Amino acid sequence: MNSTQTTGGLSTLDLDRSRFPELHGGSLSVRIAETDDERDAAQALRYRVFYEEMGAHPSPETLRLKRDIDEFDSVADHLLVIDNAIASDARGVVGTYRLVQGDAAQKIGRFYSSNEYDITPLKEFPGRLLEVGRSCVDKNYRGRAAMQLLWRGIASYIFLHRIDLLFGCASLPCTDPDQIADELTYLYHNHLAPPALRVRALENRRVEMLRSDPHTLNVRRCLVGLPPLIKGYLRLGGYVGDGAVIDPQFNTTDVAILVKSELLADKYYRHYERRLRDALD
Repeated sequence: MNSTQTTGGLSTLDLDRSRFPELHGGSLSVRIAETDDERDAAQALRYRVFYEEMGAHPSPETLRLKRDIDEFDSVADHLLVIDNAIASDARGVVGTYRLVQGDAAQKIGRFYSSNEYDITPLKEFPGRLLEVGRSCVDKNYRGRAAMQLLWRGIASYIFLHRIDLLFGCASLPCTDPDQIADELTYLYHNHLAPPALRVRALENRRVEMLRSDPHTLNVRRCLVGLPPLIKGYLRLGGYVGDGAVIDPQFNTTDVAILVKSELLADKYYRHYERRLRDALD
């Protein structure tokens, strides 16, 4: 019997889905946090990147703890990139991504993205949802290897949990939309989600994305101006929601990103499926 089967249009593996395999690339590996120390290391890394490096504005409690923590952390899975040359435990955490499934979000009563977007279309989506966010990598590891591992980790996760749609808020490091007018216009004009998936920025926070003439854009310059994570989503066939949102706490302008998970899975699993199957044997 072939170990790969197709269910509802998403290729899935006939494997033990209760375990997430640790995937390796050189001295780096990616896996789900298993201990409180590992989750704490992810929150400490987020604090260093978002607050100390990127200038986000901490609350007194955040400053005291030197941790980026919110209520969603307790129900999330935390994907970790670990440099095993440092240590194979919390001491080696150099990258992280927060993953919140639909049933986990129900424990909070909402998804994080609903702070910025009306996600009613997603609530009506006939499939399993995964919200991704709080992605960051230590400044010494921001090359191809760490990001490739994070993408492979997400692909593994959506396979194992039969996720149908991945979404979240992705950030541009700027709070003046006029400074990124061309980038926002490019995203809206070229990658707007179809109506069935088109989440919309909350009216009291909405920033218009169509800010310049889309027909005169320098597309190459627009792509250079987009963060690597957003470009990665677009390469996977991702969409953006309608409207951007300024996040003054994190010094960013956010856009909603949506990716049908089979696009990500197909890209990464044509190459890594055998390795995953071997890891789970």
